[in-house]
Amino acid sequence: MPFFAYKARNARGELVEGVLESADSGAVASQLFNSGITPIHINPTSQPAQSGEMTWWKKFTEPKVLSLDVQLFSRQLYTLLKSGVPIMRGLAGLQESAINKSFARVILDLRESLDGGRELSAAMRRHPDIFSTFYISMVRVGEMTGQLEDIFIRLYAHLEFEREMKERVKSALRYPTFVMIAMVLAMAVINIFVIPAFAKVFAGFNAELPLMTRILLGVSNFTVEYWPVCLFALIASIVAFKTYVGTRNGRYQWDKMKLKIPIVGRIILKGTLARFARSFALSSKSGVPIVQALNVVSQTVDNSYISVRIEQMRDGVERGESILRTAVVAGIFTPVVLQMIAVGEESGELDDLMDEIASMYERDVEYELKTLSSNIEPILIVGLGVLVLVLALGIFLPIWDLGKVALKK
Repeated sequence: MPFFAYKARNARGELVEGVLESADSGAVASQLFNSGITPIHINPTSQPAQSGEMTWWKKFTEPKVLSLDVQLFSRQLYTLLKSGVPIMRGLAGLQESAINKSFARVILDLRESLDGGRELSAAMRRHPDIFSTFYISMVRVGEMTGQLEDIFIRLYAHLEFEREMKERVKSALRYPTFVMIAMVLAMAVINIFVIPAFAKVFAGFNAELPLMTRILLGVSNFTVEYWPVCLFALIASIVAFKTYVGTRNGRYQWDKMKLKIPIVGRIILKGTLARFARSFALSSKSGVPIVQALNVVSQTVDNSYISVRIEQMRDGVERGESILRTAVVAGIFTPVVLQMIAVGEESGELDDLMDEIASMYERDVEYELKTLSSNIEPILIVGLGVLVLVLALGIFLPIWDLGKVALKK
């Protein structure tokens, strides 16, 4: 269908511009009138709808759409739909009241897509960086079952759960991160400023320096003389790592390695499995078939290794195997969880049991996060102690030896 550029006035008399896809200009005018907008000019155009086209500077400086914006959008849309407000009028109200102007443009594009005859899920698919595959799939299920308002309140709860998980992880890692940064900065200052100052003192001893001192002086000299090479090597390593992780195999290997990191690995695993269980329960309660639910949920866990294991579960279910058997083969669930899956599959209440599994993993993650700092502190203290010991032996041992020689004289 052709595109038509229009200029119109909304209920408050404000000028509104956009592009709609329709059969003819009369259909465009009808769509605008139905949306409470009075058209002024409607002209054919070859350009598809690009809501709120901006200059490169505005695109660079515009605020990003956050997951919290999508979460509040879900809650507000649920309230409007439950109250009987038509979706077009509801979207118009949400667009005008949106604080984030970037998200307001997204809502405008959703409205224009709906005006053009698209479904809401298809309109959201035009913004994959804002609406996840899982989110779009759930909206699609709501459209097919006529339970769109229920889907939105469930998506709101799901996004709230994910946001709380991320905030807990950030809060738990804040203290260890600051300590690690302080240690790295301290080592840099000592290598660049402190040790070179002591090197001039050691040069006047005219004696063989201890091994630890020679090592420190060598490292310091290399850092001072070849710091551009060190900086380049660091940047090159970061770029190479990100490039490798950006590949499919690299992402898989890195996600698999993260699960083996002491202390942190089990938190990542339990948090990812909690997200899987919660997403699967939401899909199942919404009427999504098990195979399709596993396919959608595999794209939401944010870990390639576990995603592949869930896809293997999906393939097993497609072959006619039970969920319990595929879960055992996947090798990522604890015996207690496997037992709960067996009970849920046997009783036909797998979605409720998956909710219980998600709650259990959430409690485990919460406990792990509360004790994370106390678990990491001994490691940080030992690392700091080793650093101080090395510096003390390397710097003060020659001075101590010189003092003993002076006393003997």
